[in-house]
Amino acid sequence: MAKPVRRADARQNVEKILEAAIACLGRDPSTSAIQIAECAGVGRMTLYGHFPSREALVEAALTRLLDKGDQVLEGVDLTGDAPAALCALIESSWLLIAQSSAVLEAAQATLPPTRVRDLHAKPEQRVNNLIARGQAEGAFRDDLPRTWLASVLHYIIKGAATDVASGRLDPTVAPRFISETVLAAYAPAPSEERSTGR
Repeated sequence: MAKPVRRADARQNVEKILEAAIACLGRDPSTSAIQIAECAGVGRMTLYGHFPSREALVEAALTRLLDKGDQVLEGVDLTGDAPAALCALIESSWLLIAQSSAVLEAAQATLPPTRVRDLHAKPEQRVNNLIARGQAEGAFRDDLPRTWLASVLHYIIKGAATDVASGRLDPTVAPRFISETVLAAYAPAPSEERSTGR
């Protein structure tokens, strides 16, 4: 009977550590493993028993967030009108995107660049595909690279998350503010301006 109890305790500790890592790294990407252990309410030996290094912990936290985001977005229809699909993406996952951006910053300072790219490839591709479709349909501006437009989306989401955390922005209105700001940034220039280069 003791083994199942230990296994259950181990699973609970892993969950506590990962949630603490996501929260701590979301506030400060340089948070140490010891600080994360303290936040999780476990000892350093317990943390290192599950995650042998800070690098392994950061990777696990990023993977957890990306998996959560993927599960959420699997249920969101991104096939219709591109601006509406973008708003649906923001509404359903802006907070997860904000959290993953902060943890991604920790990962970029910790993990090999190729590993970070591999982990982040699927969600990045989903956003890039949506932007590319919007550009092809004339719904989004095509005078700027879609990689830059994707970065704009992430910058705005991260800024909104910072304002929510500091109390400057009500989280219930954050998705609308983000969507309206991003759609304005993505709007194609009027044809007259495009033709004259203004």
